[in-house]
Amino acid sequence: MKDVKQYIEANKDRFLEELFALIRIPSISSESAHKGDMLRCAEQWQAFLLEAGADHAEVMPTKGNPAVYGYKMIDPAKPTVLVYGHYDVMPVAPLEEWNTEPFEPVVKDGYIWARGADDDKGQSFMHAKAFEFMVRTGQLPCNVKFLLEGEEEIGSVSLFDFLAEHKEMLKADIILVSDTSMIAQDTPSITSGLRGLGYWEVEVKSANRDLHSGIYGGAVANPINVLCKMIADLHDENGHITIPGFYDDVLVISDEERALMAQAPFDIEKYKKDLNIKDVHGEKGFSTNERTGIRPCLDVCGIWGGYTGEGSKTVLPSVAHAKISTRLVANQEYEKIDKMFIDYFTKAAPDYVTVKVTPCHGAAAYVSPLEIAGYKAAEQAMTTTFGKRPIPTRSGGSIGIITGFERILGIKSILMGFGLGSDAIHAPNENYPLFNFFKGIETIPYFYENFARLMSEK
Repeated sequence: MKDVKQYIEANKDRFLEELFALIRIPSISSESAHKGDMLRCAEQWQAFLLEAGADHAEVMPTKGNPAVYGYKMIDPAKPTVLVYGHYDVMPVAPLEEWNTEPFEPVVKDGYIWARGADDDKGQSFMHAKAFEFMVRTGQLPCNVKFLLEGEEEIGSVSLFDFLAEHKEMLKADIILVSDTSMIAQDTPSITSGLRGLGYWEVEVKSANRDLHSGIYGGAVANPINVLCKMIADLHDENGHITIPGFYDDVLVISDEERALMAQAPFDIEKYKKDLNIKDVHGEKGFSTNERTGIRPCLDVCGIWGGYTGEGSKTVLPSVAHAKISTRLVANQEYEKIDKMFIDYFTKAAPDYVTVKVTPCHGAAAYVSPLEIAGYKAAEQAMTTTFGKRPIPTRSGGSIGIITGFERILGIKSILMGFGLGSDAIHAPNENYPLFNFFKGIETIPYFYENFARLMSEK
C-alpha cells in the first residue's frame, strides 16, 4: 500500500478536527431531547463521506433515527465491501465523574478523551479516512458502501426493517465493522464471534398485599425467599445451567481454534486484582476467556422487593422481581431459549406462589469462520501493520444487528476493531488512544487490497 503512512502524517491534524466535529454533536439516541442532534450528526456524516470521495451519500429515514448511506462504485464486476458503523452514543451520566467535558474532545497523554471517542465515532471515522486515502491516491481496488445508523446503543430497533426494505441497495460481498476491541496495542486480535442475548423480567407473587412479618411470617410464603431459591437452582455445583436442553445446540469449537484463542495473553492474578475478587468462578472445565467467549451464561442483572428504605420495616412482601439475562453462543436460537426459559421458570415455581415471566429482548450469537476471504483479508492486513498475526477472539458481548445482517442480507461480517478494554466505553472518561486511531486508518486499506485479491483468486 503506497504512501499510507505519509498520508496520515500529512493529514493527521485535519483528521482529528473532523472527528471532533462529529464528537461535539451530543447524539444520544436514548434521550428524546437529542432528537435534533441525531439528524445533525447524520448530516455531518453525509458531508464527510462526500468529501472523502463517495459518488453519492444521503441521509435516509427509518422508523426512528435516520441512517446514512453512501457508496463508491468503481466497477460492478469487482467485489463490494459494506462498511457499518453507528453515530449514536451512550448517555454521559454521572457527569460529575468526568475529568473533561464529554462532548468537548481533548487530546491528552496520547489519548482522545470524549464520549464517542472510541464507541463508535472514532472507530467508524477511521474508515472514512482510510477510504479517502484510497480514493485520492487512486488505489481503491473494490466497490465500497457505507451504512451508519443512529440506534445501535438502543438495540438498532429501526435498522432491521431498514435492511429488509433496502436489500438490493445494500448488496455486498462482506460487511466490515470496527466496533469491537483488540487485546492490546502490541497484541492485535480479530473478534471472530459475539454472544447472543436473552433478557427477561420475572415476578413472583404471594399474598394480595404486604403483610406483618410477625403475624404472618412462617405461615405465608415470602416471594423474595422463593425467588432467591428459584434463581439459585438455575445453576448446579459445577456452574452448569440446569434448564433441560439449554446446551443442546451449543456449538463446540474445534481444538485448533481453541488453541489459537488460548494464545491470547491473560494474567489471571492481574485480572483478579483489577476486579478485587478472591477468585474467578464459572462453568467447570473452561478457562476464564472461554467462559466469556465460547460458552453461554445466565445471570441476574437486578433483584428487588419488600422494604429497602432507611431503617427497618417488619414487612412480609407480597411480590418480588428480578431481571435475568443469558448470553448465548453459536447455534443457540434466542426464540428457542426464550420459550425454554419461560416454561422452566414457570413450572419450577411452587404452587403457593404465582410467577409471571415477561420477555424483554433478545439476539442471536454470531460467528465468523476463520477460513473465509473476509477474515483472511483482515488477518493479513493486521499482520502487515502490526508485524504479528492477530489472535481470533470470541467476545462476551453482543451486537444484535450483526446477526441481522446475516439473516436479512445474507452477508457475513468481519469485526476488525481497534479499541482497547481500557477505553471506558459507556462509562465516564471514555477515551481512544491516538495510536489505535491512526493504526486503524493505516490498516484498513490493506483489508481492501487483500480482500479484492482473495476474491479474484476464487
